[in-house]
Amino acid sequence: MVTAAELGSHDPALVLLTVEEAARRLRIGRTTCFRLVLAGEIESVTVGRLRRIPADAVPAYVAKLRHRPAEAA
Repeated sequence: MVTAAELGSHDPALVLLTVEEAARRLRIGRTTCFRLVLAGEIESVTVGRLRRIPADAVPAYVAKLRHRPAEAA
């Protein structure tokens, strides 16, 4: 069963996402998403004391990953 929080994370009307919502969209863990935010890999903004990720920053991050040269194994 899908929870209301999961439905809200895919609402195209949302402009700002919590780190948890962005992590769910990327199918990564919350801690990994926080690390990406702190490293500046994913754009984020502060609203008062809250950290939010602009909804369009998620596909922008994926686009950056797609155009990155492949790492040597």
